[in-house]
Amino acid sequence: MKNGIFLITLMISFGLSAQEIKKVNFVQEGEVSKLIIETDKDVFAERFHVSEDKQIILDLKNVKVSPKLLRGIDTSEFPGSAVFISGYKKPGSTNDIRFAIQLRDNVRSTLETKGNSIVLNIENRFGVFSKNKVRGTESSPMAGSAATEDSIGLNIPKSNSLEDILNNLTMSGPKKYIGKRISINVKEIPVPDLLNMIADTSGFNIIIDQEISRLPSLSLTLTNVPWDQALDTIMSLSKLVAEKNTNILVMKTLGQATKEREEELKNIALKEGLEPLVTRVFLINYAALGDMSKIIKDYLTPTRATMQSDDRTNSLIVKDTVDSIERIKKIIETLDTQTPQILIEAKIVEATENYSKSIGLGNGVSFGYDPVSPVGVSAGPGFSFSSTGGPAIAATFSVYKRLLNLDFNLQLLESEAKGRVISTPRVVTQNKKSATITSTEQTSFRVQQAGVAGTPPVTTFSNISATLNLTVTPQVTNDGAISMLINLSKGSFGTRPSADAPPNINTRNITTNVLVDNGSTIVIGGLYSTDSLETVSGIPYLKDLPLIGWLFRSPNNLATGKNELIIFMTPRIINEEQAGMSDRQATSTDNNTKPI
Repeated sequence: MKNGIFLITLMISFGLSAQEIKKVNFVQEGEVSKLIIETDKDVFAERFHVSEDKQIILDLKNVKVSPKLLRGIDTSEFPGSAVFISGYKKPGSTNDIRFAIQLRDNVRSTLETKGNSIVLNIENRFGVFSKNKVRGTESSPMAGSAATEDSIGLNIPKSNSLEDILNNLTMSGPKKYIGKRISINVKEIPVPDLLNMIADTSGFNIIIDQEISRLPSLSLTLTNVPWDQALDTIMSLSKLVAEKNTNILVMKTLGQATKEREEELKNIALKEGLEPLVTRVFLINYAALGDMSKIIKDYLTPTRATMQSDDRTNSLIVKDTVDSIERIKKIIETLDTQTPQILIEAKIVEATENYSKSIGLGNGVSFGYDPVSPVGVSAGPGFSFSSTGGPAIAATFSVYKRLLNLDFNLQLLESEAKGRVISTPRVVTQNKKSATITSTEQTSFRVQQAGVAGTPPVTTFSNISATLNLTVTPQVTNDGAISMLINLSKGSFGTRPSADAPPNINTRNITTNVLVDNGSTIVIGGLYSTDSLETVSGIPYLKDLPLIGWLFRSPNNLATGKNELIIFMTPRIINEEQAGMSDRQATSTDNNTKPI
């Protein structure tokens, strides 16, 4: 088998009839990413790595699957090793399904079963399996605290085994060395001899390219250093490249390795040049044809593939290899979906409450006193009572004993008013598109202008408006939540200073950006205000006298007012299934779970 590719076959069961895939989930649990495939029965699965393409291939034999479960998933948002997962029917097969996992770097994986579930475990960095004790790893957990150190950014060998240490040496980036410590003190020794010395000490097999013997000799003084660090140092000084095959290390010069890589790329290009081309017409339903063409262009085979667009039928005509056509098909199926449409409903609740109370003499007590005239009887008495306004009790006497023109107005008034206004604007818009709804209320007031040259005054009417304006820009996230940029302005009429004056305009504005679950309601703002006014007037000092002070002051007027404004927002995706949003939402309680 090709170097760098290994195959592990897991025999689960192989029935005569095709089994069915029920669910496909991608889960990231700490340092391990998992592709979980649930079936109705046991299935036969095999896994192998394609190191030159940085891919893991998982094949399921004799299974059926719904097309929506084969949608590609972009996992690059997770800080793991998996970048993209695509599922499709294996070329040349009827009932075989293949899942291709694109990696950031070549890492190890294991395959295991849990009931009717197939679980592909992928380590997110080298050494993770030993730390998390994932079943199915090829070596036992390493011993020693140095091997289990969680050093972020370092490549740490999985165990003390020779194979793991050599595999760590072939990785790029900073490394953690755990080999047996050695000391080297040599002068002008050929590089092949140095490599053989370390190989004899450590027990691994080494194949040295002839070009290495032509490199300049080295002088080294290394004391009590891990042997893998000494080997890595020699490789760095001599610009060597190592390839590992189990416990065999193949050493080449950088120039030789580069030349072989160039030849390999030429052979791959030659193979691609001989592969037959096929033509496929892709109907684009929802996406813009120009935008889709720009995306597909980067996935075509260079120099061989062609692509044309037909605006009349909104179609793409692609001519390319079979593998490229399949890849483009998956991309179009994933991207060409309906744009989510969001119904946004706002509720604006405004409540007012006013209360006033007036108790006391309206105009005090007025009377005259005649000490000379004879005592008379009351004449011309007057008495009134009102329960709706004005003085509650009023009495007037022309003559009473020696008192003349006795008059007083006793006010006992209390009033209470409550009101509530509810506005419910609704608007529908597409994802990332702004929508505005406006409602305007008008009223008029009288305007009187003086006449010219003795003509009578001219009376006209002028209009004044109060506007309710709601502008929302929603954005649907991958997990089905909705982010909204909201700008709301509400104007309303207040009281008129006079009958002919325009009413006061009360305006309230709010601008905010909120995140809310689909169909949930959120309070984006509230305003509560209260005012209190108490008015008392009268003769200084006398109005404050106990018992009789109320005879020398106006009524005690107390007025209070309360205003409350609350704004509710409820966004809802109305084409959730057609836009593919239901497939994106997780079916697991794990926040990192994302179904394909």
